[in-house]
Amino acid sequence: MTSREVWFVLPAGTLLLDLAGPAEVFRLAGGGHYRLHFAAAQPQLASSVGVQLAGLAALPDRLPQGALVLIPGCRSQADQPDDAALVHWLSGQRSAPVEWASVCAGAFFLGAAGLLEGRRCTTHFSLTAALASRYPQAQVEAERLFVQDGPVFTSAGISSGIDLALEIVARDCGPAVASEVARQAVLFFRRGSHDPQLSPWLMHRNHLHPGVQRAQQAMAERPELRWSSTQLAELAHVSPRQLQRLFAEHAGISPKNYLTMLRMARARQLLSQTGLPIERIAEACGYNSAREFRHAWAQQSALSPKAWRDTAQPEGGLTGQALT
Repeated sequence: MTSREVWFVLPAGTLLLDLAGPAEVFRLAGGGHYRLHFAAAQPQLASSVGVQLAGLAALPDRLPQGALVLIPGCRSQADQPDDAALVHWLSGQRSAPVEWASVCAGAFFLGAAGLLEGRRCTTHFSLTAALASRYPQAQVEAERLFVQDGPVFTSAGISSGIDLALEIVARDCGPAVASEVARQAVLFFRRGSHDPQLSPWLMHRNHLHPGVQRAQQAMAERPELRWSSTQLAELAHVSPRQLQRLFAEHAGISPKNYLTMLRMARARQLLSQTGLPIERIAEACGYNSAREFRHAWAQQSALSPKAWRDTAQPEGGLTGQALT
């Protein structure tokens, strides 16, 4: 078996997780599937956290056919003088028979090299407007975890590079290998390209009220349960009426709507990552019937669950998987 070459091309101030996360995914794929290279315009550079990255290879004159070139994000978004050489190199490699990938602000380097012209792409949610402004020929899609358009992959911020790498492993080596890598990396869920950048499991949690946090945590751990206002109020040590007020004040959402949001997040994960029938998914998300689930789903999506699954799953679909 021929190993696929993966070239990590590092800008100054490389975000360490943008580099290490995808690199570990490719390493964990094992079996000689990938050969990793780390290159930069200079043999040593400082990462975002100050760790020195040394022994870096020079930027290659030619890239091997079928290679993957991945550019991590950095703090500078392609505007540091030391990175002019990197942009120049990328521009000279535009016609290379390879695939391109970026994490976070790495998309700015692809844009500077003209690799995003006419292509759909994404970046960290805080940078999408800047990317669209700087490279108006790019079709920037906000709130996407990662986007593929032809030979160009772009992903959102920081941890999304892991999701993108898993997607590439699944395509190159098969879903079984990608699932095993996710298990070894202790990833509870693989996220797909249609998942939002801001995880529903973390939304409305940016507050310090302990009672509301306890109620939210209980629902997040068991969204399939039929939580009553009384049960949640007992967890928060307040009355049901007080709980409604506290949720509105601190979380900015009602307990009922918060639970629905979690259930829909769970449903999207099961629809995109398993072949389970709608009836099983409805049960796993706390609904009494597929009809009740479809009614709740219709409140947040114009597509039916089946139609949404067809857009979110890889070609060929997935087989049914047991819930754990």
